[in-house]
Amino acid sequence: MPYSKQKEPEEYKKRSYNWKTAIGLQAVDGLVPSQYLLEVANSNIKGEISLRETQRKIQNYYESKPIKTKKEERQREADLVSLRITKLLSNDSFSLSPIQFLSIHKNLFKDIYNFAGKYRTYNISKKEWVLNGASVIYGNYEQLKETLAYDIEQEKNFNYAKINSKKIIQHFSKFIANFWQIHPFGEGNTRTLAVFAIKYLRTLGFVITNEPFESNSWYFRNALVRANYQNLKDGVHKTRDYLDAFFENALLGAGHELKNRELHIGWKP
Repeated sequence: MPYSKQKEPEEYKKRSYNWKTAIGLQAVDGLVPSQYLLEVANSNIKGEISLRETQRKIQNYYESKPIKTKKEERQREADLVSLRITKLLSNDSFSLSPIQFLSIHKNLFKDIYNFAGKYRTYNISKKEWVLNGASVIYGNYEQLKETLAYDIEQEKNFNYAKINSKKIIQHFSKFIANFWQIHPFGEGNTRTLAVFAIKYLRTLGFVITNEPFESNSWYFRNALVRANYQNLKDGVHKTRDYLDAFFENALLGAGHELKNRELHIGWKP
């Protein structure tokens, strides 16, 4: 048996992180990638094929495979978006701007949604399990561009220099929660935000492990919901505690136990 070439540990680790994060994020919309995607992703992680070759294989796979059912359509979306997230996470280029945010959405969902990279032109709501079927109040479609620009400008002017790590995470959670509430797109907001957040955190010097987004992406979305919903009549208040716990695990290795059932508004300890 011939010798096999050793792979660079650091490059292997990066590829593994990117793929596990990308695949895990599909759970925020209830999507599951195909077994074929998992196989070619594993080959790329091992260094057996390049990311360009991985992309070619996935494209060829779907060009030769007619989509007949809604399930197959959703699986195609999971595969293509997983690949595209991996590509975006493979480089560190980033600008803290609305244009960057729209560009990420367009990159992820081109040929999946006809509104990829475009602001929605209607108001939206979504029934949430953690809210007993209620919905977060999302941004008004007539003010999406201005609201995004305002949040970005506020963040650019914030000084991280004189606060400790815990305060940094609390501020970052607030920024991300407010940004998510705008929901500028018809679909794909949370996955777009996750990529945007990861790339932004890298510019702040943070190293993120794949585990939180790989295993707890649904918790991440539910935490964003709880950070933006209140019903004072029923005694439900906005809280970023869950989002803080998620990012403390991701950035500080805090070890909080992240349980989705505890985010439900009716949950009792």
